[in-house]
Amino acid sequence: MGLILSLRGTKLAALVVVGAAIGAATALFQTVAQNRLLTPGIVGFDALFVFIQTGLVLTLGGAGFAGLPPLAKFGAEAAILVLAAMGLFGLVLRRDAEDVLRMVLTGVILGVFLRGLSGLAARLLEPSEYAVVQQASVATFGAVDATQLAIASAVLLPTLVAAHLMAARLDVASLGRTTARAVGLEHDRVVRLTLALVALLVAVSTALVGPITFLGLLAASLAHAVCGTYRHAILVPAAALIGAAILVGGQFVFERLLGFQSTLAVIVEFAGGLLFLVLVLRRPAR
Repeated sequence: MGLILSLRGTKLAALVVVGAAIGAATALFQTVAQNRLLTPGIVGFDALFVFIQTGLVLTLGGAGFAGLPPLAKFGAEAAILVLAAMGLFGLVLRRDAEDVLRMVLTGVILGVFLRGLSGLAARLLEPSEYAVVQQASVATFGAVDATQLAIASAVLLPTLVAAHLMAARLDVASLGRTTARAVGLEHDRVVRLTLALVALLVAVSTALVGPITFLGLLAASLAHAVCGTYRHAILVPAAALIGAAILVGGQFVFERLLGFQSTLAVIVEFAGGLLFLVLVLRRPAR
């Protein structure tokens, strides 16, 4: 009984931590990108994670991949994701933070490129090894390691606190670069710091459970609708709480109503995909 309660406690904590991280990261990313249709996954986080899994299986084989030390694998994946994100942000925004759109488009192109490489590598795998890649590339909360969760929490919680402390500057940054600079805000520095926080939040949560592309869009959109404010001191915590609530509620649906016949990621991605279509179709043409 104690083991069961411990496993359920670890799963619940993972749902809350990951949901809060992705929700907050998306709210921050949308502020920087000046677009409520975007999520951090669009710049290639998810594609890079899948590419890492595919490359490891191709190099080590299914048995070698399964034999990797979980903690070392988690740390390496998180570090690669953070370094890749900061490399992209630093390369594209090396002069100033005005052309965020160019950064997003570069990330989209890199994501397509990595997905192509992953698809090519997958064709070289045996069917059993391809199944391993498929399983490793889907977000799962059923086997979260308590040590990894503790490390992720130790990284994610201070990052959320830092985002909250930047709330007033983010309010000004959301007005646009020209206006923000006119009132004395160091806009470029705020953008870079915000993107660093986004990279940490998304990289660690993705390394912990895997990619969930549309969760952030759901959480951030609901936070905007519920709060009805631009103030990041309210908006970012709301997105974090809603993200956690979505995952916990989705897990309840997954376990109690669907009888484990699907995965939580499929439920979230389906709902998020529908919301994305609604937002795109409702967006006025320019």
